[in-house]
Formats: sequence, structure tokens, C-alpha cells
Amino acid sequence: MERWDDQSLWDFAKGRGISRRRFLWLTASGGAAAILAACGITETSQAPGNVPAKSAGGAWFKDPSPLIAHDDGKSLEARLENTRGLVTANSNFFVRNNSTSLDLDAAAWRLSVEGDAVANPLELTYDDILRLPSRVLMCYLECAGNHRAMFDLVQGRAASGTQWMTGGISNGEWVGCSLRDVLTRAGIRDNAVSVLLVGLDTESPENGFRRALPVEKAMHPDTLLAYGLNGEPLPRDHGFPVRALVPGWVGSSSIKWLGRIVVSSQQQWTRNNTDSYVLIGDDYPPEGEASGQPVGTQNIKSVLAVPWPAVLPAGLHRLHGFAHSPHGPIVQVEWSNDGGASWRDAELPGPQPQYSWARFSFTWDAEPGDHLLMTRATDGAGNNQPDSVPFNEKGYLFNQPLPHPIRVTAEDAGA
Repeated sequence: MERWDDQSLWDFAKGRGISRRRFLWLTASGGAAAILAACGITETSQAPGNVPAKSAGGAWFKDPSPLIAHDDGKSLEARLENTRGLVTANSNFFVRNNSTSLDLDAAAWRLSVEGDAVANPLELTYDDILRLPSRVLMCYLECAGNHRAMFDLVQGRAASGTQWMTGGISNGEWVGCSLRDVLTRAGIRDNAVSVLLVGLDTESPENGFRRALPVEKAMHPDTLLAYGLNGEPLPRDHGFPVRALVPGWVGSSSIKWLGRIVVSSQQQWTRNNTDSYVLIGDDYPPEGEASGQPVGTQNIKSVLAVPWPAVLPAGLHRLHGFAHSPHGPIVQVEWSNDGGASWRDAELPGPQPQYSWARFSFTWDAEPGDHLLMTRATDGAGNNQPDSVPFNEKGYLFNQPLPHPIRVTAEDAGA
């Protein structure tokens, strides 16, 4: 989406209770940064006294009970059935951490920009980031291992790692500045090749979780340094005060609690593009220093927003789900209740915001018994879900149509 113009800023502020008179005063006194601050996008709105206590396990600030906690103690899976519209509420937004969530003071936070491919190394404050031109994106964020459990459940071959089902994904409205604006201010050189993003989560591997982006992706105007999610300051479990947001790329690229950016004239190799977040298997020959093919861009998927497995009474049911692709808008979703022998079109109501998932729905006349419902999506670039996905050891990017088990009881839904 484009930078905020006056109308979009006004729409954003009005939706958060700002009067027209106050909006005009804020515009004159401080521009977009002042308006966002008045809407609650500031460090003081998450001062230590206002932060909820962590869970009993000590890993998260949010209440984990609405989500599915995995055994690794650092992953909370979203229940997709609890998202009725396009946006996932912050309370239901999935979490994938490599450490316990950090409790950072935005006033003391600093972001350094360095490396041999910048002319003017920088150290920026939170206020410096807020003063940069703001952008807003409706964007899904998805773990590379989302659907990992399906390698075992569908193909009968288990992959290593957290056994995500279908809820390693959420969709939200993000506010931030373009990473490009920061890199431009640092005097990024023409010979820049790789931009390494490093988090402050020193409990994570490599003393801070990190991933390298190609300079072309780092300089895309929609690659953000995000500080707001769904009209609130970025929650602590999701990277407060500032995180990266890399639309269309696997979630591990969107580094939380960002603290350092290293711009290099050479490709940068780390644990997370040599051994981890790499497709390893017979179908994936090694690239560069990696043990397979590093994972960057996500792929096309669709999923029903019902529990796995589900139990429903007999009768008519209006089912919904979500589909997304990094390559273009979803133009078709089909569903099948006969193992894929025949397919019918689902409905795709309303326009799909850029980088958002699409919500689809269909009516199913459910008869008693055990059923497997499947969905498959097609995007505007002609990509669709494959019938099968080659196995990889770490279970990334599973996206074949899922045979969703649903047991229908004899009780009529209309009774």
C-alpha cells in the first residue's frame, strides 16, 4: 500500500476516537508521528506498569489459553475457527519464539545500522523510527513450518521440529516505516548484496535470532520496520518496540525485537540460511554454504477454519476458511467432500487487501458419518496447490490440499 495520505490518516485516527478538530491540530503540530502517538502507538502505552504478567510458564506476556501451546514452550498456535473476519485479534495471534518474550524499554531501545555497504552508519531511537513516513499494510505472517505435522498425518513421514497443524499463521494490520527509508538514510551503497537483521533475543541461537535478506527485498517499499499491530502498539510477544515485517516471506525473516542491521557487499551466511530454514532432501540440491535450499518466499495454501478433527451435527453448515499466496491475489478456491474426485467453487466475498489472506466460504449439507473435506486455491499468477509435496527433513512449506477430518453426528444442525 502507499504511504499514508491525509485521507487514510484521518480514517485511521477517526476509527480510534480522534475528533476532526484534534486531528487537524495534531497534523499541524507533529504530523503522522503525533497522530499515531495519539492513537496509542507510543512507548508509554506499554510502560512496565501497564504490561500484563507473563504466563505461569514465563514464556509469554499474553494469555496463552485462547491458543494451542506446543511442547517446545515457545510456540502458540492460533485457532483459526476463532477468526471470523479477515483480521486475527492480537489475543489469538500465533507466536513462534526462539526465546522467552523480551520486556524492552522503548525509550532505551536503539537500532544500529552498519556494514561495509553503508556510507553513514546509524544509531536510531524509537522516536527516530516514529518520525519516518508511516505505512500501513494488511498482511499475513506465517511460520515456515506451518502444516509441518501434515508430512506425518498425510504422507506418513514425520519431519523434525514443532508439529504445527494449521494455525502457524495469522493476519493483521501493521503500521511501520519502510526499511528502505532507514537504509537510504544510512547511505546504502550500490554494491550492497545482503541485509542481515539481528534481534535482541540473546537467548536465541547465534546470540540473537537473525536472517539475511537479499538487498532487493530489503529495499522493497513494503518491507517494514513495524511498531503497531491492529491499532495497538506492537505487543511484546510480537517484537515490541520494533520488528521487521517481510511480506510474502516465511515468518523467520520478520525478525522480532530488532536491534541491529548489517548491510554487506557479500552474501551473509548464518545458522538460519545454512542449516535451519533450509529445504533438505533428495529434491533440494545444496546452494552456496547451505545444506539444502534456503527458504525465503512462502507458497500458496488454503485451509478450513474448523478444529482438527471436527465434530458437527448433521444438516446444513456454512463453513469458512482462509487462502493466501505471496504471488498474487487468490482468484479461486474449490472444495471437495469426495477425496478430490470432484470439486466445487467456494465463494470469495469482497476484495482481498494486498498481502492479506482471503476468506472463502461454502455451504455443506452434512450427512452422518466420517468425512474428509478438502480445499485448494489458485492465485492470480496461475499458481495452485500441488497434489503432493516432496519431503524435506525439517518439514517446511507443506501446501498440498489437506484432507480435513470431520465427524458428523446424527443430530440435525437445524434441530
